[in-house]
Order: sequence, then structure tokens, then C-alpha cells
Amino acid sequence: MPASNRSASPSAPRTSLRVAVLADSDTRWKWGALTARRLAPENRLTGYLLRGRATPTARQLGEVGVQADRLTEVTCAEFLADIEREQFDVVVLALVGGAVQAVLHGVRALWPDPAERPVLVTGYVGVVYEKLADGLLLRHGADLVLANSRHDAERFRGVYEGVGADAGAVTETALPFLGGAPYEPAGSRAHTVVFAVQPSVPESRADRAYLLERAAGHARRHPDREVLVKLRSRPGEHTTHLEEQPYQRLAERIPGGLPANCRLAYGNMGEVLDGTDLLVTVSSTAALESLHRGIPTAVLTDLGIREALGNHHFLGSGCLASWDELDAGLLPQGDPRWLAAQGVTGAEDAFAGARAKLAQLLERPQLPPVAPYYTLTTAPRYLPGILARHHLAPDGTPLPGTLREGAGESRLRRRLRSHLREAARGLYRHGVQRVAPLIRRMGEL
Repeated sequence: MPASNRSASPSAPRTSLRVAVLADSDTRWKWGALTARRLAPENRLTGYLLRGRATPTARQLGEVGVQADRLTEVTCAEFLADIEREQFDVVVLALVGGAVQAVLHGVRALWPDPAERPVLVTGYVGVVYEKLADGLLLRHGADLVLANSRHDAERFRGVYEGVGADAGAVTETALPFLGGAPYEPAGSRAHTVVFAVQPSVPESRADRAYLLERAAGHARRHPDREVLVKLRSRPGEHTTHLEEQPYQRLAERIPGGLPANCRLAYGNMGEVLDGTDLLVTVSSTAALESLHRGIPTAVLTDLGIREALGNHHFLGSGCLASWDELDAGLLPQGDPRWLAAQGVTGAEDAFAGARAKLAQLLERPQLPPVAPYYTLTTAPRYLPGILARHHLAPDGTPLPGTLREGAGESRLRRRLRSHLREAARGLYRHGVQRVAPLIRRMGEL
């Protein structure tokens, strides 16, 4: 670790930190990169994309709008080799829980004793409405586990303390992409309505077609409004979750097509919200971005209020509404107490506490070995499988031959290997979005 960063006193000006962000999807890259900017505004950001089914495309990364000084696609073992060599000050793990656990054990294998290792930071990209215990325990061992609100911080500590694990890493912050200009209504009526869709909620084709048809119906009932169906990805691209039924293809099946004042839209969510008068969604994190700005926001109840949909998280928010109510002119307003408890409003600098804890960790000449809750003693059946999926042995070291791929290859062979990987991803995505639904329908005959 660079001595200049480790030895700086709290009052002395700190040199630019070397920060690495490892992400496995477009939304997690957005969360990780923006979190890095919030924690260390003056940093040199190196980006890594974990190779897998959801590795974002160049278009998706451009839409997120967060740039890194360098961006590389890697395996878990390659990333571990890089952070050992590069001497980063901070590493942000913007990953699914199992991948976080793999990196944590990999870091423990690299630095089994107190050492000048990087500070490890992780957290959640949005609302935590499922797999609370599973996801949290897989993240245990990081130096900072960021919670997006006071409500989440209390839940996180409860999980860790409930299994007898140290909860000191839990740190209250907020979603790093909350911001933008406050909403200024042009009148008493909405002019631009944005339906923010999600790749996996709801899951069924019938439910997704219903929501799209209701959005189109809203546009027909209100010809003075523009209705935008805000899409997360283009067909063939993947996000954090699988999307078996893309709205683009469902739109093609609407009789007569979408009305003139209803269209599909892409782009950075923050820029879309700049012109939004009403945000509609099932349970997207976009609702929190919208509420932060004071934009009327509706969380749909048409399909019920269910844990599987994630809209139960918004109980007490004042935003639960149906398309019928929106058609009738309802413009839901968020409840101030709920917004404050969820970290959406109220904190002038939600990352101040996290920056203070990070500074304390960076001041230490050495950090202790990473100590995840899951070990071969606490989870002898569960942990090895998680590590094996990322080509790590039960002790966290890379499996034999893992790092040899590509060694000594020519530039042409590396380029060919990259094209083959992308082709394989394309086949996988085609199978998910085209073949799997067809087989499922045939099985129902």
C-alpha cells in the first residue's frame, strides 16, 4: 500500500487514492463506481468487469455514464492477481453475494496475516427485499458493508448479531445515485409519464404484457401526455437479472401498436427523470431516485402487493397505486417519515460516516486478515461450492491452471478468444429469451 496514503494524518491533505471497482452487471457498475466517487472524491478509479453472463456491453456502460481511468474484463482469479500486484488503497465489490464471498476468501489467502492490504467495501445496488440473510452473510468479512438507509443498517446488524458475527462493518449511507435537480411541476397535471420497467419483475409474459398494455391505455386516455416506457436493455443484452420477456418484443404484439404519444425509451435514468412528471414502476430503484427529487411516484398494486414483486418494500410510502387510479388523475406523493427512514431524504451528506470509517482504516499501517462468517467450519458444505464456481479452492487460492489461460498468447489469439466469449454469451442470451420460453410454452400444451 502506498505509504503516503497510509501515513497521512486526519488533518493532512490526502493524496489521490487508488480505487478499484469490480462489478458483474451494468447496474452494479453504476452503484460501485458512484460509491467509489462518494467515498473518495479524489481518486484514480480502475474498473473491472467480472466475466459472466451479465457482463455489460459498451452501450450499457455508456448509458450508465460513469467512466473509469481503465476498464478490464477479468475472472475472479485474475482480479485477485491484479489487486495483489497493483497495491490499491480501496476495493469496491459491486457483485452478487457469492462472488463477494469468493473475493473475500481470495483476499484472505493473499494476506493471511496482518498486512498493507486494500480496504474492502461492498453493499447492495438497491432495495433489499429478498434473500436478506443469505446475501448479507455472503458479504460478511468486508471492512465496510454499506447499508442504503437507517432501516437497512438496523436489519443488517440484526442478521450479523443473530449468528454471533461481528456487525462493526455495517455502515449507514444512501444510494449513491440519489441526486439531480428537485422537481418543479409545470402545473397541476402530469405531462410526461415514465413507466420504469424491470428485467425480472414481473416474471410472466402475461403480466408484463398487461403492464405494457396499461401504459399504452394510459396514453390513449390522456392524449395530452407523453408516456415513456423506460427500458433497461436492448434484446440480447443482460442486466443484473435475466429478462426472458423483453418489452420490445411484447410491444410488437400490441394490436395496432403503441399510440403516437407512447414510446419505448433508453438512456440514463437521471437524465430521463429531469423531464418526468410521474414515475410509475412495480418496484424499481428508480422509484427512490424519483422520490428523492420530489417527483410524484406510483408503485403499482395491479399484480398485488407481494414479496415476489418487491413492492411490499413500499408499504407506508404513500406511493402504492393502481393504473386505474393513475388513469383517474392520481399523482401519489411520498410520505416524509417513510422517505427519511429509507434514506431517500433528510441526510445532507449520507456518506460522511462511511468516509470517516474509511479514513480510520487507511490510517492503520496494517489491516487484520479478512474474517468472513462462512468458513470450512461454519459452512463446510456450502462454502466450497461457492468458491469452486469462481475457480477457487476451498482455501481461497486459484485452482491449478486457472491463471494460465491467455498466458503468452498473441494479440490475435486474445482477440479471437474475446470474440468467442461474446458469441457464447449471445447464444446463452438467445436461449434465455427465445428458446426457453418456447420450450416452456410447448410443455404447457
